[in-house]
Amino acid sequence: MNKTIGFIGCGNMAQAIMGGILKSGLVENHSVKASARTQETQEKVAEEFGVGVISDNKSVAAFSDIVFLAVKPDQYRNIVESIKDSLKKDAIIITIAAGITIDWMESQLSKSVKIVRTMPNTPSLVGEGMTAYCVNGELTDADLEDVKAILDSFGKSEMVEESLMDAIPAVSGSSPAYVFMFIEALADGAVLQGVPRKQAYQLAAQAVLGAAKMVLETGTHPGELKDAVCSPGGATIEAVSALEKNNFKGAILTAMDACSRKSKSLGE
Repeated sequence: MNKTIGFIGCGNMAQAIMGGILKSGLVENHSVKASARTQETQEKVAEEFGVGVISDNKSVAAFSDIVFLAVKPDQYRNIVESIKDSLKKDAIIITIAAGITIDWMESQLSKSVKIVRTMPNTPSLVGEGMTAYCVNGELTDADLEDVKAILDSFGKSEMVEESLMDAIPAVSGSSPAYVFMFIEALADGAVLQGVPRKQAYQLAAQAVLGAAKMVLETGTHPGELKDAVCSPGGATIEAVSALEKNNFKGAILTAMDACSRKSKSLGE
């Protein structure tokens, strides 16, 4: 891709996306530039990813055909105000913060600016990210192809209606945290039974990875896949029964509802 890509902000999510893009080979290192507030982060990111990292947000904006705004929601107003006059005329602005709407971005910039609202996740760093996105009406077909290519370079992406974007953090944006907790719990259970810690994490993580691939690659309903593991009177159905008695699904639904409510409030 013959495009320059900039990152305003260099936190964990920006680094995950940047790492995914570079690992995919979609663009060369010299086509990526980022800004970070601290010297420590600038040096860390420059060394790890081999890209230019500076403190000047305006310079990154002026350099970039595609700009990722990778700062916290409460920083958006000041950041957008500071860079808006430095942006290229046809720049594509990609937001990654919960609660920041396309309408709000257009009100801060202009209706003619190309805006992409996304919700990625940290598995982007290993090329297995899941990014939901929506766009305003200013992007051309070529722009949409470029955006899709970038988002797919570090995993998979799905275009959705913007009305659904506040629900996305709970199901894919924040959910890796829940899965990490689940893997940790599985490993703890294995350690309790005498399995060495390192092997416990390997066994648990691979089991979760394999189960996820079965859902994606077979297209079979997760409930049907679960039923296939549960022999009558067996150990698995005993475990499933214990999970249900302890409100396993209900706890997840409650967590997702809390996540969605917080995501909506961040944009207010």
